[in-house]
Amino acid sequence: MKTKKMELYVHIPFCIQKCNYCDFCSFQASKETIDAYMKQLYREIGFWGKRLSGTMLSSIFIGGGTPSCIDAEYICCLCECIKEYFAWEPKIEITMEANPGTVDQQKLQKYYQAGIQRLSFGLQSTKEEELRYLGRIHTYEDFLNSYELARMTGFENINIDLMSGIPKQTMTSYEETLRAAASLKPEHISAYSLIVEDGTPFAQNPKLEQDLPSEEDEVQMYAMTGEILGEYGYEKYEISNYSLPGKECRHNLGYWSGIPYLGAGLNASSYLDQKRFDNPSKMKDYLELMTFEKPWQQAEELSIEAQIEEFMFLGLRKTEGVSKQEFKEKFHQSLDTLYQDVIENAIKQGWMKEKNQRLSLTEQGILISNQILCEFLL
Repeated sequence: MKTKKMELYVHIPFCIQKCNYCDFCSFQASKETIDAYMKQLYREIGFWGKRLSGTMLSSIFIGGGTPSCIDAEYICCLCECIKEYFAWEPKIEITMEANPGTVDQQKLQKYYQAGIQRLSFGLQSTKEEELRYLGRIHTYEDFLNSYELARMTGFENINIDLMSGIPKQTMTSYEETLRAAASLKPEHISAYSLIVEDGTPFAQNPKLEQDLPSEEDEVQMYAMTGEILGEYGYEKYEISNYSLPGKECRHNLGYWSGIPYLGAGLNASSYLDQKRFDNPSKMKDYLELMTFEKPWQQAEELSIEAQIEEFMFLGLRKTEGVSKQEFKEKFHQSLDTLYQDVIENAIKQGWMKEKNQRLSLTEQGILISNQILCEFLL
């Protein structure tokens, strides 16, 4: 099983405190558990490095959880392990997520020396009340200190995560957050709308609904995001992602473009050889996993129909949309023929547009993207 080009995602599930909105695989853990987990993670990377000999990594993304909450030596060893077992593209992008308040000068220097060139800070909001509602462990001042330290260390590619639709958030407070973040000139900004997921503290709060912004305000917040970030030189290249020219996240673009990827660690997902498979979601099961290819062996190969649906779902998230020529080369059939009625109706309604043999969502279409994407189900 070989792939010419591949992305690698590494999951670090540990957090100091779980946020009120978070449904990701993350939790607090003892030093013993962290140590056992990281050793198993190194073994998994070694296994796949040998199994996928000859594969070239185009990007690495270390996410979580909060990778920056554990000892920096674990991250350094992780980078060394990946480099030992995988070939890297010369201009590989290596990103690590970090929470404000969990990094210091020494940690950042170790990350930088280990080869990590891109940091993603989870700010979410500059307003203290909104941060408390979200259950964040940091203040805005903590973020500013972490951001400044990262710049002083030499990081020249930084993303800031922002969130709209937060309880008690207003149009004014969100605009102030956008302008404060953009004025720092990070290379990339991800701006997501809060989704209340089942099983989270937010979902169990009966009073939450009355504190959330109205649907009309959320729509305006989305429009405001593009307008304000555009004033500061940011370009939208995906539904929720904005960057300065040439600073798009290569890892995300690869995922939305269908590049194969390996997910290492607890609950991580992979897409190799047209198969999608997941690692165990329980720590005990992951630590006891002796054959890392077992989830891959048990996975079913994606049907052509499933591959087509995924091509459309992921591709239409990008501002540039999907290419009719790429679709024909990949699936040996015409996109227009397969989806003629769906495309014609979406264009007529003003939800989609076509330019240079590419189909993409309009601004109006983005607002109801889930509804439109469902129309591409086969």
